[in-house]
Amino acid sequence: MPPKAFIFDLNGTMINDMDYHVKGWFHILNDDLGAGLSWDEVKSHMYGKNEELLIRIFGKDRFTKEERKELSLEKERRYQSAYMPKLALIDGLHEFLQKAKEKNVLMAIGSAAIPFNIDFVLDGLDIRHYFKVIVSADDVVDSKPHPETYTKAAALLGVAPSDCLVFEDAPKGVEAAANAQMECITLTTMHSSNEFVQYKNILRFITDYNDPFLQSLFV
Repeated sequence: MPPKAFIFDLNGTMINDMDYHVKGWFHILNDDLGAGLSWDEVKSHMYGKNEELLIRIFGKDRFTKEERKELSLEKERRYQSAYMPKLALIDGLHEFLQKAKEKNVLMAIGSAAIPFNIDFVLDGLDIRHYFKVIVSADDVVDSKPHPETYTKAAALLGVAPSDCLVFEDAPKGVEAAANAQMECITLTTMHSSNEFVQYKNILRFITDYNDPFLQSLFV
């Protein structure tokens, strides 16, 4: 049976922007905070909530909660300023969303991004109307790879996890889908397919939404 619902991660999955996120953190962590991390080391921390990233790198006592929140917002301000001229859906996604809507497939966003960034994308590209449910970093206690982001999205849609298909781009996101008992389509925007060999819930790797395999989801 075709899926009853699609749940999309956002960054790297709907828009190809992850290098801009890495760049934003790279300069804050190294230039402003003196972390001394390589590009690949920063990239390896690109999952979960912003405040969790700061705790992973600096420990829980380096910053107050208010300081972590402000650093997180400053990173997003820099990211949005740099990425705004390039803001666009990954090729084929607009048509895919439209077809899913016509076929009455429910759709949700399940992202570790804060609402500030989700609004930037959904309103900047005028695609909010496609999504019945939005689950952000602010809506969960435990972020990916914990399944809460995806199980909460499914519950709010009123659909069983087994009837949901997740679209992801990151190993920790695919792991979150697996932990939620959901299959996954994986975008190779930031990670190559060999970085996902341990996950058994991936139906297919795609580079964009023009992949012919996606049409089989509507049969």
